[in-house]
Amino acid sequence: MLRKNSLRMGAAAAAAIALLAWPASAGPNTVGGAGIGDEYYPGDGNTGYDVSHYDIRLRYQPADDKLWGTTVITAKPTQRLTQFNLDFAIDPKSVLVNNLPAKFTRTGTELQVTPAQQLYQNLLTTIVVEYEATPSTVVVNGENNWKRTSDGALAVDEPHVAAWWFPSNDHPTDKATFDVSVSVPDGTTALSNGKLLGRSSLAGWTRWSWRSAKPQATYLTFLAVGKYELVTGTGHKGQPLVNAYGANLGDAEAAAKASVERTPEVIAFLEDYFGEYPFEAQGGVVPSYGLGFALENQTRPVYSPAFFSAGSHVSVVVHELAHQWAGDSVSVAKWRNIWLNEGFASYAEWLWSEAKGEGTAQEIFDHYYQRPAEDPAWQVVTGDPTPAKLFDGFGVYTRGPMALHQLRLAVGDDNFKKILKTWNTDKKYGNATIEEFIALSEKISGKPLYDLFQKWLFTKGKPQLSADQAAARAKAPGVRANIVPKSVPKIEAGHAIMHNLSNK
Repeated sequence: MLRKNSLRMGAAAAAAIALLAWPASAGPNTVGGAGIGDEYYPGDGNTGYDVSHYDIRLRYQPADDKLWGTTVITAKPTQRLTQFNLDFAIDPKSVLVNNLPAKFTRTGTELQVTPAQQLYQNLLTTIVVEYEATPSTVVVNGENNWKRTSDGALAVDEPHVAAWWFPSNDHPTDKATFDVSVSVPDGTTALSNGKLLGRSSLAGWTRWSWRSAKPQATYLTFLAVGKYELVTGTGHKGQPLVNAYGANLGDAEAAAKASVERTPEVIAFLEDYFGEYPFEAQGGVVPSYGLGFALENQTRPVYSPAFFSAGSHVSVVVHELAHQWAGDSVSVAKWRNIWLNEGFASYAEWLWSEAKGEGTAQEIFDHYYQRPAEDPAWQVVTGDPTPAKLFDGFGVYTRGPMALHQLRLAVGDDNFKKILKTWNTDKKYGNATIEEFIALSEKISGKPLYDLFQKWLFTKGKPQLSADQAAARAKAPGVRANIVPKSVPKIEAGHAIMHNLSNK
């Protein structure tokens, strides 16, 4: 309770505070940058502030794809600000900054905001953006990543999706916690990340409320609306488990369930290599329509039904759950470090194959090493693939795990596990570069590894094996008989679907 005399102040004191709140002039250093400095995507993210939390409250009508939203962003400026940008592809109805109306203009996905009063470094700032749109009609530079379906919609994509449904600082280096609350017509499900806090019905609408309590990148924050069957239970180590299956999966339904319901088992397996699972909930989503790939949305990956059209496909579940460590908890500092995501997740598939007796990692490596040296696929630079090759099937998803296998051979299994676990502990909820991983690998193993990584990640062409490796490979019965490891066709089929992400 406040006493009345605690609200009084003298005129001189009030004038002094007013002077502190708004300097006579603002220099150029008070304008936040429209881009965080990622060479692959220069317009992504913004400088000048750090977001701590997003509170996204939506109402969505599948019948006409109408979205009404209010997003509340809590952030702290990292400098004085008289102007800053958000990444958003929708024209807002209003913007409030610290409860005062702000001026704003939008060009493409850059929403430029001019607050009524200057913002000060490290002082909590609240931004409220109210908006209304039909997201499937919002196109920026030929791009639209909102996927309308016959019974709802999917906001699932990489590296860009947030701008079509909430304003943000859209780059993996500015992670935050999230509340996502979505009202949809009764009988329709609204899915997102983290724990399901509850659902409530009023006047023909049901509100679904989700919370992500651990730092989360914007592109890993998803929304799936439609007709779903929810399967809830207890996951690994007692965590809440929520899986969802589209109501019209047809022949893929049984195989999807046979794969995704193994999520807790897969997480337990991966902990042996990557360390403790970093999040508070588990699950997966298989929509009936609208998605041609899989994505590792934090706590709850989303899988295309195409993965399960020919039967169960646990390998893709392994891949996306490995991303919970490699990509979600430890995220790229810049997108050129994509090997830290895809190389690690793809190698997890090799490790699973090895554990299940469907082909050792060495056998899988030998199979892929048979690709002729003149094949142009060897020309992709895995450690810096360019935006056009960010999800390249061989250069990133195959040569990527081959590089990790070479590391494993060089340092031994014990050091290999120690490197991975230490990496995920030291970088938990943060961002990282390939160079930092190389340094840690050298520190733990006590071996010079620069040349190994240079050859496998940063040099075009087919790397040459050491004399010992070449001799061992020549003697391998599987190589001599041209035997394809049992897991390879499934891995390759899964990767072919995954690559739709870059070919859509």
